Amino acid sequence: MGWEAWFTAGLVVAMFGVLAFTRAAPDFVFVGAVIVLMVTGVVGPSEAFVGFSNQGVITVGALYVVVAGIRETGGIQWIVHNLLGRPGSLMRAQWRLGAPVSVMSAVLNNTPVVGMLIPAVSEWARKHDLPVSKLMIPLSYAAILGGTVTLIGTSTNLVVNGLMLDRTGEGFGLFDIAWVGVPVTIVGLTFLILFSRWLLPDRPPALAKLEDPREYTIEMHVEPHGALDGRTIEEAGLRNLPGAFLIEVDRDGTLLPAVSPQERLRGGDRLIFVGVVESVVDLQKIRGLRPATGQVFKLGGHRADRHLLEAVVSDSCPMVGQTIRDARFRNRYSAVVIAVARNGERLKGKVGDIVLQPGDTLLVEAGPGFEIQNRNSRDFFLVSRLQDSATPRHDRAMIAGGILVGLLATVTTGVFSMLEAALLAAALMVVTRCVPLHVARQSIDWSVLFTIAAAFGIGAAMEATGLAHTLALGFVGLAGDDPWMSLLMIYLATALFTALITNNAAAVLVFPIAFAVAGDLGVSPLPFAIAIMMAASASFATPIGYQTNLMVFGPGGYRFSDYLRAGIPMTAVTSMVAILVIPLVWSF
Repeated sequence: MGWEAWFTAGLVVAMFGVLAFTRAAPDFVFVGAVIVLMVTGVVGPSEAFVGFSNQGVITVGALYVVVAGIRETGGIQWIVHNLLGRPGSLMRAQWRLGAPVSVMSAVLNNTPVVGMLIPAVSEWARKHDLPVSKLMIPLSYAAILGGTVTLIGTSTNLVVNGLMLDRTGEGFGLFDIAWVGVPVTIVGLTFLILFSRWLLPDRPPALAKLEDPREYTIEMHVEPHGALDGRTIEEAGLRNLPGAFLIEVDRDGTLLPAVSPQERLRGGDRLIFVGVVESVVDLQKIRGLRPATGQVFKLGGHRADRHLLEAVVSDSCPMVGQTIRDARFRNRYSAVVIAVARNGERLKGKVGDIVLQPGDTLLVEAGPGFEIQNRNSRDFFLVSRLQDSATPRHDRAMIAGGILVGLLATVTTGVFSMLEAALLAAALMVVTRCVPLHVARQSIDWSVLFTIAAAFGIGAAMEATGLAHTLALGFVGLAGDDPWMSLLMIYLATALFTALITNNAAAVLVFPIAFAVAGDLGVSPLPFAIAIMMAASASFATPIGYQTNLMVFGPGGYRFSDYLRAGIPMTAVTSMVAILVIPLVWSF
């Protein structure tokens, strides 16, 4: 090997060390390595940045927007409410979580799916008194396993498919990898749940929430002919709300205290809840409920464009001593008070009749201008915006679902390629206003895209310098002339790289090695490409090996060793299934 190959090898080893033993951002490390390779003349600019034009990278970016459209229209909340339900035991809870998440991840990119479900699973665990540390790793692992079932389930599959298209001009169909993905998912989930007692820790999250002293009383209105009209309180999911409870129902002027869970809701019912601010935010997102005050519908614009904020009334506020109605709060601030908290006191009566006092905390629904205009106002001691408090665009849920179904249908039938379908679906999500343009921009994880794209440049350097071919000869020497043993070595090498860096980077780095091995053996590269997909996607042993593992690290209260204890056995089990099945479906 020339100096370029040795330099590239040393750079790759250095990257592994930095990513494994420091907290440096992967995108920073990979882009920096590509720049070093380009500046030293190992690769030219076209090879260094070839990944930015790869179909898989562009498709991943488009899918982030598609998932954002599903989230913004309430689709994810609907799935959580209807599929997770009420578990009878921890094992049932893990099944209720793992099965739907794996299915969702098969048709949606698994990284944003986990990101959307983390807060929902946290609330679900708290609501049913389940240890969150027994659910967060299963959430990540189920998403990882489900991502191995279809081509769009994980970005790694798309990246490897893009590499195959670049090399051979032929790619994989949407469900081609299901032949190996389905058995791996079934065996992996079953193993994890059956042995979770020994594999998973039982500890509280690293950042447990403190008890919230601010208790609001809020009235919600059941929409006539809405999603909750005619359903019982238990069916509507209003019985065991975390941090809140239903104290009474006002039905045509008659109060129904101590309401039975089997009481059926009617359109026009006014439900009185008491709870902390997070619970009030959740109530705002339930389809079929809306604030009892009609003032929110007198504000300009769509409710989905507004947010909830908390504002603490100061002693110099001109509204002190007046009711909210008499103070004409909506006209003065272009905002509406949803509820009021006062030193833990339960305030009775309608919101508009509450006489404001200094120190009252107002829960306000307003547009983005309210926080900017009143942040330094003498009327309020503090103005704070609540995260993720926008009301879902339930009226566009069917449109978003139709776009997702259309994406899957056109790809399955071959009408559009994966890239074309993803770009079209993303554009339709924005055009139909399922997701606002600024939210669509924010939904794209650019750090992931830059990491993937930069890894292509490093892979190009490994190939151009002959490093990939040299490594391939080394692997062939270890495996001999047996294609099955070579497949096993490629799988293990990919799994090792994935555990040390990231899945997409590992796939891009190992692919040229695998292609060279297949060429030297004179066999088809297809089984090796599938092995790379599976090994890079099914990464369980470290939190840095797969982004979803890192995402649940804090919420689950985990340590690095927790992933080793659960991930190494999971990797062993799933790899055995994959290595046995792959050659049976894609012959050498």
